[in-house]
Amino acid sequence: MKPTYAFAAFALAIATPTPALAATINAIMYKNPECSCCEAYAAYLEQNGFKVDIKPVDNLSQISSDAGVPADLEGCHTLMFDGYVVDGHVPVDIVRKLLTERPAITGITLAGMPAGTPGMGGEKAETWTIYAFTKDGKAPTVYATE
Repeated sequence: MKPTYAFAAFALAIATPTPALAATINAIMYKNPECSCCEAYAAYLEQNGFKVDIKPVDNLSQISSDAGVPADLEGCHTLMFDGYVVDGHVPVDIVRKLLTERPAITGITLAGMPAGTPGMGGEKAETWTIYAFTKDGKAPTVYATE
């Protein structure tokens, strides 16, 4: 029997690295029980490769504070995953930037509930500023704008 190229092609195929499917990112979202935009943001994240466990809490401000989020930069929910904190309706491309760059920060935040952000209704009417913060209380810095 003559050797075939099928085996060689198969061997090459399994030895050649291929782009891996993006692994699911497990996250916990703490949110005010009455806030419905948080569920919309969680659905947006799930459409983008996250698995979000939503936990309604009555002490969101305390959870955010304990996570290092500056009080004047809190969003309407606090998301925790892969060693980081994301507060508010941060667009997924900025979240992916955080996960790719892996900076020495505690997390990022988009304060308030700006119109047009993922999970919020309305049209985008302004540039969004996403701040980086650290657990040790250093002054927040601009991480990204969109």
